[in-house]
Amino acid sequence: MQNTKVLISGASIAGPALAYWLDRYGCDVTVVEKAPGLRTGGQAVDFKGATHLTVLERMGILEEVRRRQTGGTDQVIVDADGRRLAVMPGEFTGGDIEILRGDLSALLFERTAGTCEYVFGDSIASLTDTGDGVRVTFERAAPRTFDLVVGADGIHSNVRRLAFGPEESYVRFLGHYYALAQIDAGDGNRMYNEPGRMVTLGGPKAPSFFVFASEPLDFDRYDVEQQRRILMDAYRGGGWRIPEILARMPEAPDVHLDSISRVEVDRYAEGRVVLLGDAAYGNTLGGFGTGLAVVGAYVLAGELLAARGDHRAGFAGYEREFRDYAKVARQGSAGPFLAPRSPARITMRNWIFKRRLLLGAMLKMTDRFATDIRLKDY
Repeated sequence: MQNTKVLISGASIAGPALAYWLDRYGCDVTVVEKAPGLRTGGQAVDFKGATHLTVLERMGILEEVRRRQTGGTDQVIVDADGRRLAVMPGEFTGGDIEILRGDLSALLFERTAGTCEYVFGDSIASLTDTGDGVRVTFERAAPRTFDLVVGADGIHSNVRRLAFGPEESYVRFLGHYYALAQIDAGDGNRMYNEPGRMVTLGGPKAPSFFVFASEPLDFDRYDVEQQRRILMDAYRGGGWRIPEILARMPEAPDVHLDSISRVEVDRYAEGRVVLLGDAAYGNTLGGFGTGLAVVGAYVLAGELLAARGDHRAGFAGYEREFRDYAKVARQGSAGPFLAPRSPARITMRNWIFKRRLLLGAMLKMTDRFATDIRLKDY
């Protein structure tokens, strides 16, 4: 694959993970990222099962990921008076290894920045497949031509929109929204529910983490103040410590609001353009996104290597090897589980965490999903 020029859109997890392997296999890799720099901190992500850990080990980063891990912690579910109702164990939300998204992104960047080109503060404006390459124009930089283009730019993928079609054709809204806010309430991992809404203080996702049921909302994903107002409106009249959190919301330095949605594509590739990670098989808060991104990067790069750079054969191999494994992202929705719409459903969800046999069966099922692929040694 010497001198194969590859453009990757997205510098979070999937993009730098793919950059690592493609650079190792001899490609000339450029990563473009809309944000002005690496996103630090952020919510916790996790790896679970032998497959995830094997890929991290083959990348040579497993021990460093362990060193930077946050450690899964138990989440205490409380009522409006702060009384304990149930405990969501750390292994349920944190897998085998839990690490902040920003820390993992920084680690992958450290392993690739010396040999791969990173372009921050820019985005792809157009893609033209010329038959023997892809002509790419950017919002800021001069046009360039690449052999391959990879969309590793999340559920709201710009590359997917340009190469496959509008987002509404591939992204299904699942009836809930989630939000992260930098409000440190120091409440030691407490989770509170009311019908159709949940708030967690001091948990693994963020200092303040929210999930609420809603009809589709029309808002600008880059307008923080608009997102702040939507979040405050969604939680007005709430009990427990919600009034205190809403009073502090205007001072929160960072608020991020997005839909809980699922990506449903019938193919991963279109010509010389291919999708990776959440852009291809995202399911918000589904619990497998980071593992799918890292394993998917390993398989995509490996299949391109096995095909000696023939993108048609490589992309077909990636689809063949990975689609069944990624089917876990086509199932379920975290919204109804985290923010049940009725008191009865809240009680039923809490009951699960009081039944160790049932909880153990659920954990074994997630392990089976996470390891349901035969990893090739490329």
